[in-house]
Amino acid sequence: MNDTIKLGIEKEAGIELPEDWMQPFVAHINHLVDADFEKLIYLLYRIDVSEHKIKQLLESKSEATAGELIAHAIIERQQEKIVSRNAFKQDTNMGEEDKW
Repeated sequence: MNDTIKLGIEKEAGIELPEDWMQPFVAHINHLVDADFEKLIYLLYRIDVSEHKIKQLLESKSEATAGELIAHAIIERQQEKIVSRNAFKQDTNMGEEDKW
């Protein structure tokens, strides 16, 4: 599933992540927090990460950096999308008359 999440993030964020991708991904998010917050907001909107959830995470008394918290929220959202897509995936073995 991690490869699927990685591919989803790469597609939606328009970036290419290395095999050991978590550390560079967190670094990229931290860079966006510091240098291009508008781009980060656009990325979160595009991936459909809840603004309310991000606000809660950032207000929590966590030892993690903002980049780590946001990266984990993005990964969690990607996992939710995978589960949702699998749950509503159409049966491709269905005959034409059974499809709507």
